Amino acid sequence: MKKHIPNTITTINLICGCLAISYAFEGDLILAAYLIIVASVCDFLDGMMARLLKVSNPLGEQLDSLSDMVSFGLAPGIILFQFTKFLNTQGDYLLLDNNPWLFYIAFLIPVFSAFRLAKFNIDTRQTDGFIGLATPANANFFIFIVLLYFYPELPQLISTFSILNPIISNPLIMLGIGVVFSFLLVAEVPMFSLKVKSLKWTGNELRFTFLGIFILLLILINIAAFPIIIFLYIVWSFIHNFSGKKS
Repeated sequence: MKKHIPNTITTINLICGCLAISYAFEGDLILAAYLIIVASVCDFLDGMMARLLKVSNPLGEQLDSLSDMVSFGLAPGIILFQFTKFLNTQGDYLLLDNNPWLFYIAFLIPVFSAFRLAKFNIDTRQTDGFIGLATPANANFFIFIVLLYFYPELPQLISTFSILNPIISNPLIMLGIGVVFSFLLVAEVPMFSLKVKSLKWTGNELRFTFLGIFILLLILINIAAFPIIIFLYIVWSFIHNFSGKKS
């Protein structure tokens, strides 16, 4: 019976992704974003439960990838598509008005996510880290951008609204970020894993430091910490990689 627990959690991840797509098409981007957050929690828990229960099977591995494709590939692409179309109604962007096909740039996310997940399944190098940006990190970057836009009054010890709002409220910038992040999904750039195998400081210096920075940002700037910490994670991974250090 216990062998079915991780797969059940993965299935909840998949259901959340499907519901998020449905709500995104209906224009409820906030609920769609929340559903992807739930899917992200499930994506973390299914692997943890598999390790704790010491159960593993090929079906679970394939189900996990297929669920991630829906929740962290297709769903964020559709959410970005709908979000940028909404932003366009709030401003005057002649480029988008004259070239509505540009909105479909958002679907680079599911395309490159598919390549990313297929590559991960056959790449033996990605056991202790990642090559390219992980799909859940990419998805959550855009999800929390959406939440930041719709909840500008969230309390912050350090206000980031004046800095972030011109960026997240511009559909052209958001589509541009979608392009960059899509290529990062398949980029041959090692990115360190945040999975901690022990509570010892030795060997986990980078992970614990990064976690400490995230907690500090969360206290200071609320949910704005999520997209910022993902951006820092990418930059840090580049620096860490080119410095020649090991995670």
